[in-house]
Amino acid sequence: QVQLVQSGGGEVQPGGSLRLSCKASGFTFSSKGMKWYRQVPGKEREFVATISAHEDFVRVADSVKGRFSISRDNLQSTVYLQMNSLKPEDTATYYCGVWGDDENWGQGTQVTVSS
Repeated sequence: QVQLVQSGGGEVQPGGSLRLSCKASGFTFSSKGMKWYRQVPGKEREFVATISAHEDFVRVADSVKGRFSISRDNLQSTVYLQMNSLKPEDTATYYCGVWGDDENWGQGTQVTVSS
């Protein structure tokens, strides 16, 4: 079965950086696109970034463009979200997932940006 285990996150001051990791198992990671979404209480889950299986396609949301980047290591079955120049409005719970799969998600990682 698909398992996605997240790590990273925490609390940081505005302008700071964090990196989230998502270790995948239970499927052929190197053949699947991956994605990051985020959610704040009371709002729908919001797209953040996606990366294709072989990194030939990457897309990030306009709200984080130039600050966030997505990458992956197919040998480690891990996808990353590097977050720089963090803003208070980036505060959310971040989830990794498999592109095209809306059922399996990581456990969620809280990111809090506050002074």
